[in-house]
Amino acid sequence: MGVVEKRQGLSEYVVEINRLENEADRLHRHAIQRLFDEERDPIEVLKWKEILDVLEATTDRCEDVADLLEGIVLKHG
Repeated sequence: MGVVEKRQGLSEYVVEINRLENEADRLHRHAIQRLFDEERDPIEVLKWKEILDVLEATTDRCEDVADLLEGIVLKHG
């Protein structure tokens, strides 16, 4: 497999990871909004907000790794 094929193959995954991360951002915003609209117990709000924020940060890190790998492949082929 040549360098061009490796880049194209990885690029498809990076695009999909970026798409999924954008979807995760949208879902996070929606979940936080619902949490504050519907939950009345402040302790539950704090607990669930922390969980949702960790999940969102995890998807951000996945996107960072995908971007890093893409950069490595582009630089070193």
